[in-house]
This record gives sequence, C-alpha cells and structure tokens, in this order.
Amino acid sequence: MTSRDLQYSRLAQIAITDFSEIVEGTKIIEGKLRILIKDGSFIDIWLSEKKRGVYAYHWERRAIDGTIYRHNNLPDKEARKLKTFPKHFHEKSEEIVKESYISDIPEEAFSSFLIFARELLKSSES
Repeated sequence: MTSRDLQYSRLAQIAITDFSEIVEGTKIIEGKLRILIKDGSFIDIWLSEKKRGVYAYHWERRAIDGTIYRHNNLPDKEARKLKTFPKHFHEKSEEIVKESYISDIPEEAFSSFLIFARELLKSSES
C-alpha cells in the first residue's frame, strides 16, 4: 500500500465517521478517493504521488445543479493574478476562480471541504 493509499484510507474514515449525514460511501477510482454524497453528487480527492503537497478537492455537482467546486494548487493561468497562487478555488464553474485559503494539511483541508459541502447542502434544503 502506497503512502497516498494510506492517506486516502484515513480520509475515507474521516468522511464516513465525521460526515455520515451527507456521505453515502467511499471508493478509490483512477488514483482518486471518491466520496459519494447522499444527494447523488460526489467529491474527488486527488493527492499527487509525484509532487508532495500538490492536491485537488473537487465536488462534482453538474448532474445535480450544473455546478462544480474545486480547491487545487495546480498552476492555472486564470489564477495567476490571485494572492494565493497557485492555490485557487473554482466556485460553481471552471470560469469563476477565486483565492483559496484551504489548509495545506490534507486532513484539515479535507474536513474543511466536507464542512463546506455539508453547509451548502443544508442551505439548499431550506
């Protein structure tokens, strides 16, 4: 088992234990940890094996309401103007790029992203 696999295993446990009200399950798919959300959407977590500290936290909601949400630190020409470059946040679409202040510690970033998802789901229910 690689160190990334161990990290994914820890993150999957956090998802199932701490976010059971929104998380239906988890699985590894194409080098990513996929978190299945109860509304039919999913969150993919990708941590680079080659470059330590490179990540993407992507919530795929296009089939639900046409949106995506993604924090990542891969170079993006649209993010060059941001104070947090290369860190950036895609809010609702690929085209809307904002500063990202998500933690560089995977467990903290992951929990923050799932808290964000939980809050957005709660607000859409009301």
